Amino acid sequence: MMGAAENAELGGLHDEEEMVAGTTPPPPRKMQSLDFEHIGSLAAVAESLSPRSKWRMALRSLRIVIFQAKINVLLPFGPLAITLHYIPGNHQGWVFLFSLIGITPLAERLGYATEQLACYTGPTIGGLLNATFGNATEMIISIYALKNGMIRVVQQSLLGSILSNMLLVLGCAFFAGGLAHPDRDQVFNKASAVVNSGLLLMAVLGLMFPAVLHFTHSEAHYGKSEVSLSRFSSCIMLVAYASYLFFQLKSQRSLYSPIGEEEETTEDEEDEKEITQGEAIAWLFVLTIWISILSGYLVDAIQGASESLNMPLAFISVILLPIVGNAAEHASAIMFAMKNKLDITLGVAIGSSTQISMFVIPFCVVIGWMMGEEMDLNFQLFETATLFITVLVVAFMLQEGTSNYFKGLMLILCYLIVAASFFVHVDPKSSDNK
Repeated sequence: MMGAAENAELGGLHDEEEMVAGTTPPPPRKMQSLDFEHIGSLAAVAESLSPRSKWRMALRSLRIVIFQAKINVLLPFGPLAITLHYIPGNHQGWVFLFSLIGITPLAERLGYATEQLACYTGPTIGGLLNATFGNATEMIISIYALKNGMIRVVQQSLLGSILSNMLLVLGCAFFAGGLAHPDRDQVFNKASAVVNSGLLLMAVLGLMFPAVLHFTHSEAHYGKSEVSLSRFSSCIMLVAYASYLFFQLKSQRSLYSPIGEEEETTEDEEDEKEITQGEAIAWLFVLTIWISILSGYLVDAIQGASESLNMPLAFISVILLPIVGNAAEHASAIMFAMKNKLDITLGVAIGSSTQISMFVIPFCVVIGWMMGEEMDLNFQLFETATLFITVLVVAFMLQEGTSNYFKGLMLILCYLIVAASFFVHVDPKSSDNK
């Protein structure tokens, strides 16, 4: 017993001496594990920066963007259209059709890359990205047509894009969503829909006055007043659209958030991230350049296609061209409606119509002003009346804040009437217009 006590005392004194001397070494195993962790992290960084890893990431991105989407089987039609353009003979109809088909998957992939980039940004920057790249195809085709002096093609294609989004895209989304959820009406944020309807009516206001001014022959300076009024109204509309973005995305964001957004966590956003931010920017750059190249051949072949296919130019501009630009919106709007995310569907369809009417059309007027082209907001009486009736019909459909397959069917049938109207519509002669 005494021996054990003495040993304990001696051990305690020995420990105290070591603590005073400061000779207690840190545990060697912890040092080794920390060193291994540090070396492992350095190895991971070195591996990510290696050429082999970069090639692997590039191939993975190529697989996701190009080979994973089934619609990309239409990509070879683009090079085929360019090849036909340089073959001797009259192939304008085929060049137009192949360019139209070739641009469709590019427009859809451009929308996908924009959505991927928006996952890494805040809502404000994401809204600006959607405003810029969501309608990039329409803007590129319009700028090429403006350079060629084809003002009526610009006006009619942009008008057709609005009509297509509001009637065909939204109608198909409501119809598909209603069939997927037949037992109940789907619900969306009515406040956001009302604001968008108000902006669309403001766009109709901006388009109506130049047309009325021209056709009542009440211009103070004939041929100049409507252009001046159009340029002034375009600047006002751009200010209104910028204010709308700030109001919805920054100032009153909580009032216009999707119904049930609180229940959706950031897990959905993480699942949607399939490519990195740098890859999304690179794909936006590549796809925009390829769309620009094909748009040049498409615009060059429009007039020849109208003659060879025996179709009115108005029908091609208002009905066929917007189908290409709205490929991304059409697919995503239907997908979100079937997932019962009606607020996103409205943001895609009605939001895109608002972007075109309040941003793209005024932007094209300003670009035409810089190019020396007299692009104005006088879309002629037939087109302006069609837009006005369409906005009223859609506003009545949205006022309850609910949707079902019958509302979708009515919107689709309305679009068929509009398409038939433009098929039998011939543009007035230029001497009557200006």
